Amino acid sequence: MSTHSSSSPRWQTAVGLAALLLSALLAWGAMGISAEAGYAGVGPNFLPWIVTGAMALCAVALLVQSLSGGFRHLEEASGAERGHWGGFAWVSAALLMNALLITTLGFVLSCTLCFVLAVRGFRSAEDRLDLSLRALLQDTLIGLAISAPVYWMFTKLLAINLPGLTGTGWL
Repeated sequence: MSTHSSSSPRWQTAVGLAALLLSALLAWGAMGISAEAGYAGVGPNFLPWIVTGAMALCAVALLVQSLSGGFRHLEEASGAERGHWGGFAWVSAALLMNALLITTLGFVLSCTLCFVLAVRGFRSAEDRLDLSLRALLQDTLIGLAISAPVYWMFTKLLAINLPGLTGTGWL
């Protein structure tokens, strides 16, 4: 086994250490979130601490595996040998546009746009990119069908404010 291989124990240990560092960064961020108890005694920092703990546990498991002989029973990697930069660009644009436009367009429309652009990226990576009006309309409707109920659930059922396009709370 080559030491330059991504499956070598040295690289596996590096992945475990990176995951541990990420969990430490998550903990640092979680410390800055208010612990004031909300509904049912759970504060806004509850979920970040759960994610931090889960990440730390995964990091420790990765380190134990890598330091005791490496990850076992690894399957051959699937997919292309190199990343698909066009698909990466589409998905990156989707995430950046969502972050940029969520307060302007509102949650529903910005997440719909994010979905449409991300689908383009995933299809591009599979060499199935379809830029037709029909595909655009279909992906837009699917994006709306996903983002609108999520928005309504958070704003109407959970009373969590998300940016909306209108003041009615329905879009």
